[in-house]
This record gives sequence, C-alpha cells and structure tokens, in this order.
Amino acid sequence: MKCEHCTRKECSKKTKTEDQENVSADAPSLAQENGEKGEFHKLADAKIFLSDCLACDSCVTAEEGVQLSQQNAKDFFRVLNLNKKCDTSKHKVLVVSVCPQSLPYFAAKFNLSVTDASRRLCGFLKSLGVHYVFDTTIAADFSILESQKEFVRRYRQHSEEERTLPMLTSACPGWVRYAERVLGRPITAHLCTAKSPQQVMGSLVKDYFARQQNLSPEKIFHVIVAPCYDKKLEALQESLPPALHGSRGADCVLTSGEIAQIMEQGDLSVRDAAVDTLNKDFQEVTLEKNGEVVLRFAAAYGFRNIQNMILKLKKGKFPFHFVEVLACAGGCLNGRGQAQTPDGHADKALLRQMEGIYADIPVRRPESSAHVQELYQEWLEGINSPKAREVLHTTYQSQEHG
Repeated sequence: MKCEHCTRKECSKKTKTEDQENVSADAPSLAQENGEKGEFHKLADAKIFLSDCLACDSCVTAEEGVQLSQQNAKDFFRVLNLNKKCDTSKHKVLVVSVCPQSLPYFAAKFNLSVTDASRRLCGFLKSLGVHYVFDTTIAADFSILESQKEFVRRYRQHSEEERTLPMLTSACPGWVRYAERVLGRPITAHLCTAKSPQQVMGSLVKDYFARQQNLSPEKIFHVIVAPCYDKKLEALQESLPPALHGSRGADCVLTSGEIAQIMEQGDLSVRDAAVDTLNKDFQEVTLEKNGEVVLRFAAAYGFRNIQNMILKLKKGKFPFHFVEVLACAGGCLNGRGQAQTPDGHADKALLRQMEGIYADIPVRRPESSAHVQELYQEWLEGINSPKAREVLHTTYQSQEHG
C-alpha cells in the first residue's frame, strides 16, 4: 500500500536511500564483540520505511516515532551489555517470544526443517545471553478460543436492529490502526475484541511467568520476534492490566529479518548454532447443514481486498459472518520484516518456500491444549472470569469521520 493519502511533511520512513546513507554509528554489532568484556557494539539501526508501514496515514505521532526508533537491535543489545556489566541483583531477565510465522523464514533461509530451525534459533539466542525462549503458539490458542466465544455470542445477538456481524479479526495491527484512524466506528464495531497473540503473550510473560519466577514485571525484558514491522506499533500501544503498573507486555519487537541481520553481522547462522491463478488473498468457506448454507467465512489479505470488503460492508452487501483480515497480501508469512530482498522488493521465491514449509506444520485445535486449559484455571481464575475478560480482551478507539 502506497501512502497516497499521507499528509505528513516529514517522515523518517520516506526513502530508503536517506536512511541507508545515514547509518547510526552507535548501534551494536555482534561482529564487533569485545573478546575481553563480551560486549556488543555497532549494528545499523533498524529503520521502518514508508513502504513497510501498512498502517500509515499520518498515524505515527512524534512521540510514537521516538519510541519506534528504540524498537531495534540496539535496545536489545543494550540490555545484554548491561547484564554483562552490572551486579547480578540488577540483571534483567531476558525473554524472547517467537511467532510461529517467523520459523518458516529461518527454516527456508538456512535450509532446515521447522523443528531444527526452532531448536537452533533457541540455541543462538541463548548464546547471546537470552535466558528464556518461548513460542507464541500458546498465546494464539487463547486468542482463538476467545474469538470463538465472541463469534458465537455475536451470532446469537445479530439482528436487523443490532448488526453485530460480520465479525472481523483484529490480530493484524496494520489493519486495526487503519480501521481506527481511517474507517471509524462503523467498522471498528465489527472488530473482534480478543487480544492478539502478541498482546496475550505479553501478559503471560509479565504476569503469569513473572509470578512463577518471583519477579516483578519491570525485572523482565521481553522481546518479540515477528514477521511484520507493524508489530512494533502494536507494542507501543499494548499495556498490562492496571494491577501490573502499566508495564508494556513487549519491551522490544524485532523482525525475523533483523534477527537474521544480527547473525550475518557475526558471520553466524541458525544452521551454525547448537542444536495457482485463484486470488489467494480473498478466500471463502461455507458451513452447510442439510444442503443449506448456515455460515459464511472469508479471508481478506492486502489492502485492495480490504477496501473492497469495506465498500461492500458499508453498502450492506457483504454476506459473510466471520472474516480474517490481514494487511499484508499473502498473509503474515509475507510480512515486510522477513519476505523481502535487501533492495526492498518482495522475495517471491523465499515466500513460496516458506508457504510450503508452513503448510507442512501440523494443525492442532487450541481447545485440545491441556496447557491452555490449565492456565485458564491457574492464571485467569476460570474461562469466563472477570480476569480472563480483562487480560484477553481489548477496546478500540475510533476517529469520527464526517
């Protein structure tokens, strides 16, 4: 999506050439690790370019711009270096959570199976000084289960007077920000209130895991590895429940490509670490009973399909009950943080390889996860408890449009 409607005169993301010519000299690099102290030094600052930011439309404030500039490897290495220098009582516990859509990238890039890529990525991160590495799949299970319950509730409440359908998914921050800042209340009323896997993972780490380890949320530095730059924007907005003093669930978000850059700067790789013509971006599925269509589901990927969906929805000609909406054409695997060449173009060969790898990952029903059911009781005080509602659901802000 080009920023044709952007009204900002100054934007740090406007051109790649300017940013590439002005690489910060202060960013850390694994390649220049000091052998005596084990410190990390120079690495080019992560930049978010206008073409990368699918949520643009003058949506990034000056304050957010400053905070976004801190969402890079430099901040990650700052904490690693502090842990090497300071007294152990002042150490931060470093936790990295990896999105499942990032694993096919590492598997394809280094010619490994997803299982091997996962294990070796974990080993690489721990070799840097990371204490714990988690998979966000369990957080996605919570998000899916809460979305299921909300859809059933909306379906039962839907009527001509109370149009609660279609329900639109809300795990993609680029899509959500576009809906909030551009489309307004007529569309945000349809957004699912279940928090995204990234937000749920933030609560799991900073609340449940922290209490299990007898740590305060501030003692943990939580890094998310994701395929998409928009996840950095999401991290700026998410916050934990008031009881946890407003600490962010994710302190830093790094894209898959940024992790690969850290490896390349150090001349390392995950492998070296210890152990059709159809429109694929708009798909439809129906549920039939006795030959009659009962429910209609759809997936809309990319802003062209999203805009077509919105137009039909506003005209009352959108027959679907539930829609998965993602800002990136091709879905999360095609996130700009991993599926592009160094010169900024889509890496179609890598994307096809990742799609093949991702398709081979076994599908598991979230309700079958014993860990999720256990956490509902032990952490959230029951499936439909007030705490579960507070931790697993969110609200949306809408700008009024004339």
